[in-house]
Amino acid sequence: MTLPDGEIIEVPAHSALGPILIYIFTAAAVLGLTLSKIPLTALKVLLRLLFALLFSWGAFIATVFYLPLPLAVAIAIVFGTLWFVIPLIWLHNLVLILAVSSLGAVFGRFITPWTAMAIILALAIYDFLAVRFRYMLWMADRLSQINALPALIIPKNNSEWNFNLKKREKIIEVDPAEREYSILGGGDIAFPCLLTASVYFAQGWKPAAIIAVLGLLGLVSVYAIQAIFLKGKPMPALPPIAAFTLVGLLIIS
Repeated sequence: MTLPDGEIIEVPAHSALGPILIYIFTAAAVLGLTLSKIPLTALKVLLRLLFALLFSWGAFIATVFYLPLPLAVAIAIVFGTLWFVIPLIWLHNLVLILAVSSLGAVFGRFITPWTAMAIILALAIYDFLAVRFRYMLWMADRLSQINALPALIIPKNNSEWNFNLKKREKIIEVDPAEREYSILGGGDIAFPCLLTASVYFAQGWKPAAIIAVLGLLGLVSVYAIQAIFLKGKPMPALPPIAAFTLVGLLIIS
């Protein structure tokens, strides 16, 4: 793993992998149980506040290394507040990308590339099962109803990029013919960013660039597979992304 001072210490991957996976799967289970047992009206304000704080933190991390601290704090507060008050689709996507990329960059510094790869592979299996048995779709639908969906929302109609999510009752639609939005989970961006950051801190920017490119190719393959073979039906994005990034990691190793 990489220490805060930059020193790299070799540790068995499982020593860091176990607690991380336990945390991720526990968080997913707790969130699902919470969404099933507590009325959405009671969760709406709390979850939106938590998301606003996360988005503010992401904007802060993305700007604090390049701008004066007071200005970075001001930008973070403005982004989080704007999303909480007026969650326009383009703004939601922007602050989500800042948040998940910041999470990947920060935590990628403290784990080895193979540990990050093991996390992605484990979550790829979870992603496949969660989509296969519709757990992911159910949870995403519940979160979208309270405007706290941790996913990129890509409208089919370009005029809706400036649409306020508070005015949209239903975002998730399984039937491709009735679907107005394409949804990409935040984890499908965050975990490749985690691996890319881990490779960068361990091996430098050139190997990290290879991982980033292959991760992007994996994401493109998701939409190709969905369009050609599944006719627009929902599919898990992490398995193809994991396959491409694994090839990249083997290449740079």
